[in-house]
Amino acid sequence: MRVVIADDAVLLREGLVRLLTERGHVVVAAVGDGDALVAAVVEHRPDVSIVDVRMPPSHTDEGLRAAVQARRLVPRTPVLVLSQYVEVSYADDLLATTGSAGGGVGYLLKDRVAAIDEFLDALDRVAAGGTVLDPEVVGQLFARRRRDDPLGALTPREREVLALMAEGHTNTAIARILFVSDGAVEKHVRNIFTKLHLPPDTDRHRRVHAVLAYLRS
Repeated sequence: MRVVIADDAVLLREGLVRLLTERGHVVVAAVGDGDALVAAVVEHRPDVSIVDVRMPPSHTDEGLRAAVQARRLVPRTPVLVLSQYVEVSYADDLLATTGSAGGGVGYLLKDRVAAIDEFLDALDRVAAGGTVLDPEVVGQLFARRRRDDPLGALTPREREVLALMAEGHTNTAIARILFVSDGAVEKHVRNIFTKLHLPPDTDRHRRVHAVLAYLRS
């Protein structure tokens, strides 16, 4: 397997070179910044790249942005991102490229490198086009999405009412389906509008926006 490594930490970078070489892989480039990563991917078309999220000059998200750029220039190029900490926004940005660019992606904490067999297995899966996420990343992604879910504040009954609204039912029809009064449905609908932060407008417009929020969720 032909590999590009991008990490500004010399010890980790050289350690990865040695590990991969001993396992029979070929490291075609080992670089320390994002621009060099993009150039290496374009030149060598590796089977997979291992990229640190934080690299010079600002040590924020240069590595990730370079990885996204490399995947744009070389579609479907597999990338395994390493990070010192769980940075959910970075994981989201990387996963967003799977739909448009295709190819394997992975996001692991650097601690996982110490579990050599697991790390190499993850690298193989990404190179083969798979998606690999660190368990801690998965947990925080789910937690974030629960927090960001616009329907998270709705009660089960309010979700039922909204689902029936999405099917085009009127309040009267919803009341008949759920065996409740028209007044009860109207109260649920008002609560839905409030919890989805839909300001008073015409009921028709708020109803449309509520249904759109349901469909997106």
